[in-house]
Amino acid sequence: MLDKKIAFIGCGNMASAIIKGLCKNPKVDPQNIIASRRTVDQLESLKNEYGIDITTNNSFACEVADIVVLCVKPHMIERIAQELKDKIHPESTIVSIAAGVSLLTLHEYFPNQHYIFRAMPNTPAQVQEGMTALCIGNHNQEDSRVKDILELFSNCGKCEILDESLFSAFIGVSGSSPAYFYMMIEAIADGAVLEGMPRDIAYKFAAQAMLGSAKMILETQEHPGRLKDNVCSPKGTTIEAVSVLEKNGFRNAIIQAVVAAAEKNKSME
Repeated sequence: MLDKKIAFIGCGNMASAIIKGLCKNPKVDPQNIIASRRTVDQLESLKNEYGIDITTNNSFACEVADIVVLCVKPHMIERIAQELKDKIHPESTIVSIAAGVSLLTLHEYFPNQHYIFRAMPNTPAQVQEGMTALCIGNHNQEDSRVKDILELFSNCGKCEILDESLFSAFIGVSGSSPAYFYMMIEAIADGAVLEGMPRDIAYKFAAQAMLGSAKMILETQEHPGRLKDNVCSPKGTTIEAVSVLEKNGFRNAIIQAVVAAAEKNKSME
């Protein structure tokens, strides 16, 4: 992947996050990255900061690309396919991050392409801590094209191959969940501010506590419930707080939020 030409068709928040994550890898040559969207002024900051190529010509971007990353809204995929299906080299790889657009649909839109994948990243890719689900269809995990896409998104965090049937669940548990975590950090900080702590310090303490807790789960492989129990001393402050959260339906609210996000994604397919 490091020596491949990569074209991003559409360059909104998610594509920008992926590009920024890629460009933070010193082994990635920014000149191998080209981003395309309708207005070039919205691309200038990426060009100036990272040295990538930019264009308003989708066809030009695709003609020189080994990997084409479709970062447009789901309702735009069909139109983009009509525009580009004869411009993309048959040996190029296409990866779509459009929610709700299945591999079957993508193959119908791009009948000349054999290598088409679906990916679902999240915005922490911008700080190289993203989580991406990758659907490879019937391709073998050891295929070099699959490895290229795994490497692409691994530059932005972690990437795992996932069956397409679980993509809606992934949206709820990872794609949308950064918003839940931001809300939780904000709420925790509000509580600290209520207790007299300056807000900027409260955000830092809350965010670092969440970061450290996540790292504990990933590195220790312990069950989250056991790690929670380790913090809860008998008649202590933490179990008191946990009791309040349970009384107010904290756990069920989170579960229902994940399910709601997943169901919304299913309705888009």
